[in-house]
Amino acid sequence: MADIVWDDYVAAQIDAIDSVRDALNVESVHAIGYCVAGTTLAATLALLAERGDADKVASATFFTAQVDFSKAGELLHFVDDEQLKMIAALSPEGYLDGRYLAMTFNLLRGRDLIWNYVTNNYLLGKDYAPFDLLHWNGDTTNLPATWHMAYLTDLYRDNLLAQPGAMVVDGTPIDLTRVKTPSYIQAGREDHIAPADSVWKTTQIFTGPMRFVLAGSGHIAGVVNPPAQQKYQYWTNDAAVATLDDFVAGATETKGSWWPDWAAWLRARDDATVAAKRARVPGKGKLPAITDAPGDYVRAR
Repeated sequence: MADIVWDDYVAAQIDAIDSVRDALNVESVHAIGYCVAGTTLAATLALLAERGDADKVASATFFTAQVDFSKAGELLHFVDDEQLKMIAALSPEGYLDGRYLAMTFNLLRGRDLIWNYVTNNYLLGKDYAPFDLLHWNGDTTNLPATWHMAYLTDLYRDNLLAQPGAMVVDGTPIDLTRVKTPSYIQAGREDHIAPADSVWKTTQIFTGPMRFVLAGSGHIAGVVNPPAQQKYQYWTNDAAVATLDDFVAGATETKGSWWPDWAAWLRARDDATVAAKRARVPGKGKLPAITDAPGDYVRAR
């Protein structure tokens, strides 16, 4: 996948949308994009709008996703020319080892994600505390180097996605202000990867109906928060406000998970339901199985 670029990811999202529409015989889908996949989903929606195919997506949900990177936080310290040159040198075989990316994210919260372990595990000899979310987060993913460098330069350094017509996807200039798809935009109050102030800027770019929700906690725990756990809280504000500070100043706090608010928002768009059936057998429906579980990528690692 060394030659994979952002256009390929956008094309893959459109293929997924069309595949679901065909497999379920529906006109449109409810799409979700988490972090960088949310950034990509924004581009996908803009491209569909340019092609006159916006109706293929009934609603879009964005988990901790940025489209305007002018306030992208401390990650902006890693995209000057010298840093980019060093990152390029780390990818001689066409891919970036996922462990480098994991270390970058750890550096953003060094007290919690580096020195905490030095003190407790190395100096004090304590065992690692079991933590399911961090175990999942530790499953790093290698990245195509060409795509990764373009992402850092075009989005983080040059902020082209936020500029109408500045980015071209599959030969078509895209403009995020043309995205009118109903959107649910979630941000994490303590998110150090996609700062809430940066996620908020999406509400100033899209032109369709939007609901912004600020959730307690950060990039992972703030999203993966089942209601049964009764953890954290979230804030909502139905007033038309210009800044995140104004949103917070007039917001209503609700204890627990934001998922029920999201479910209610989705049902307001489309309240049709279908009965749950037995587990799907891959390859038995309209879509053929690609390969046996757990997949080629897992085996390669």
